[in-house]
Amino acid sequence: MVSFRVALQLSFAALTLAQTQGASKLQWGPCNETEVPSDVPVDCSVLMVPLDYTEPDSDEKLQLDLVRVPAPIKPSKGSILFNFGGPGSNGRDTIGTKTLAEELLALTGRQFDLITFDPRGTPGSKIPIQCFETEVDAWSYYLHRVPAMASDVELGKQWAYATKLADACFRTHNKTGSLISSAFVARDMMQIVDALGEDGMLRYWGFSYGTTLGATTAAMFPDKVEQMILDGVQNPHEYYHAQADFEEWTDADKEFSAIFTGCVEAGEKCELTKGNNKTAAELEQTIWDLLETVKYRPIALKTFILDYNNVKSLLVQALYDNSLWPLLARVLNAILTEQYDLVNDIYEALMPTTDIDIFKESQQPQVISAIHCSDNMVRSKTFDDFAPAIERLYNISKIIGDGVIFLNSACAQWKIEPKERYTGDFNVKTKSPVLFIGNTFDGLTPLVSAKNVSSTFEGSALLTVDGYGVSYLFLSLRDPLYRGFAGY
Repeated sequence: MVSFRVALQLSFAALTLAQTQGASKLQWGPCNETEVPSDVPVDCSVLMVPLDYTEPDSDEKLQLDLVRVPAPIKPSKGSILFNFGGPGSNGRDTIGTKTLAEELLALTGRQFDLITFDPRGTPGSKIPIQCFETEVDAWSYYLHRVPAMASDVELGKQWAYATKLADACFRTHNKTGSLISSAFVARDMMQIVDALGEDGMLRYWGFSYGTTLGATTAAMFPDKVEQMILDGVQNPHEYYHAQADFEEWTDADKEFSAIFTGCVEAGEKCELTKGNNKTAAELEQTIWDLLETVKYRPIALKTFILDYNNVKSLLVQALYDNSLWPLLARVLNAILTEQYDLVNDIYEALMPTTDIDIFKESQQPQVISAIHCSDNMVRSKTFDDFAPAIERLYNISKIIGDGVIFLNSACAQWKIEPKERYTGDFNVKTKSPVLFIGNTFDGLTPLVSAKNVSSTFEGSALLTVDGYGVSYLFLSLRDPLYRGFAGY
């Protein structure tokens, strides 16, 4: 059997040196280290692209800021573009992470330049989304982005606060908010491809939402796809056309249960099983009981309140990466045995306890809503119209179904319409076959999505990885603790 690493190396090794079609329009030079932190050598460039692709006669431009990890082996075979998810994640402050950059270079044969940028609407872009104008409004939004089952009255509040978000974004970003769609970002990427002056063909690797962006780009420019990997696949059909990303949470409960199965199999090495003979199902039920307890009787720690939101955030974070499972078992055991000083110390290590910039802290989830909701075509006039989606999410996943209600409530009420939205299907025949990658136990971008999307891309291949968590490399991109449930 060919290993995952070898399969990817072979995928890129098949490419020949890109034939230069013209001089590069990009001038690469040193990066601003404040804007582009990096553990590896990188260089930067800028590219001016149309601000609005629907107005070809307009002179308005948007500056794209690019960062490149140069190929160690010269001459370079060409460039590969990357998107690390979101929607709305910055690229420039991610690709230079040492472990990530070194792994990507190794997997691509160290013969390709690795390029990314901060897409439209993201905090690092020149048209960033920031819908709130006062700290009070930003704090109100930040504090109310919690799981819908955090209290018995939370569900209705979610709809109301999502209304406020939709109104605020419409008020502050009615123009720029219409220019951040995935279709426009796809056009931006093709502008980058042309500016590179290589062979005019796209080489791309996308993770999580980056797979939806990749699928969109491939559908819009099928003849320009030279090499594409979609890793940790989101279903773009639902992303654009459903009330919620229902399929995305298909395996969340299965992976959550695997945490406790693995704990029992580990025996005394797992702190949750020390001193008891509980089965995996009994251990899992203990944690569901704990969530119900702290929902109504939160526990006061030195620095934190241990409530439903804080406990569930930790549980959901563990779905991203099974290397977190031992820490999760330690924290849960400490809670159950009332070692609250230890619990507080662990939470302090994982979450900021100093003053935070609330505009910066609350910006990322706003960007996710702005991009996803503009792309999505489904609206609901009333809460009752949206209610069936809530029930369906609850039925699909107990662990994460209530965590995405806020995002989907915002999309249901979104008021900004994009200047261009991709409205086609994904029955695509690309110039070269697309490679899809999925994990067998992925609670957030399930294998079924990789299978479903791959089935509509003619000639594509599906690489299945026997493992837990979100994609192969996406795991290293997450913060130590996933605060909130905006998805992706």
